[in-house]
Amino acid sequence: MDHANHSWPQTFLLAGFSLPGGLRPLAFLGALCIYLLTLAGNLSIIVLVRADAGLSTPMYFFLSVLSFLELWYVSTTVPTLLRTLLAGPSAIAPAACFTQLYVFHSLGMAECYLLGVMALDRFLAICRPLHYHALMSRQAQLWLAGAAWVAGFSAALVPAGLTASLPYCWCRVAHYFCDLAPLMRLACVDPSRHARIHGAVIGVATGCNFVLILGFYGGILRAVLRLPSAASRAKAFSTCSSHVTVVTLFYTSAFSVYVGSPGSRPPGSEKLIALVYAVLTPFLNPIIYTLRNKEVKEAVRRGASRIRKILREP
Repeated sequence: MDHANHSWPQTFLLAGFSLPGGLRPLAFLGALCIYLLTLAGNLSIIVLVRADAGLSTPMYFFLSVLSFLELWYVSTTVPTLLRTLLAGPSAIAPAACFTQLYVFHSLGMAECYLLGVMALDRFLAICRPLHYHALMSRQAQLWLAGAAWVAGFSAALVPAGLTASLPYCWCRVAHYFCDLAPLMRLACVDPSRHARIHGAVIGVATGCNFVLILGFYGGILRAVLRLPSAASRAKAFSTCSSHVTVVTLFYTSAFSVYVGSPGSRPPGSEKLIALVYAVLTPFLNPIIYTLRNKEVKEAVRRGASRIRKILREP
């Protein structure tokens, strides 16, 4: 086939979910509620960390950066999800489609690196307590957070650029947003070489970071087990529990999509798994950090108390 005669189609069509007409409004309202709660939860974390002096530590600075990232991450795909739930299959311009693909994967990989930075922060706090504040200075915090964003947006250039360079013969994307595998299935050529490159880039970026996180937590575990009392061990572990939960949720859902053969999964499962890492994880992160963290709960109570005092004033 002559590849020169094929480029981007005039438009892509996002298929979305195949739902009976009566279920579409309910699914739309459910997704909209989760989206609004996700925005509210992550915005609340950002405001709380900036407003409460008790949360002015490196751990909470990185948590606020994670919440800021989640706001953009969930907003990259949920608007197209809502549109397909409300109106059925929806058209999207190729430029917008590939931009969505790039931004979504950039933010996903930036989150991956940021989770590694947060693991480093916990490692230094527990294993190097005397040097922690010197090592995790404000400048170091800003540099590490910025490096996570730059690394994520740089790594995503390769898979997004290669996918955009493919010639396309079909336009119906079997997904609710523009993702790598559904787009590559529309190409006029065999995309297996591109898929191998994508797998290598994403695998190295996420896999190496995951190994680093495991290494940091191995050091944390050794240090905590050497602590003299059960109370001190429990306190040290409690500062890590929220992060461990978020890392587990993020990597379990990511590996279920990007590790293994797509052909071995039931039809439509990609979309359901995507709901976990693209919608559910950003929704749960503020809940996990609020419910499992005493300092955040105390900051919430202090903030609520200040609001009540303001409301009582004449």
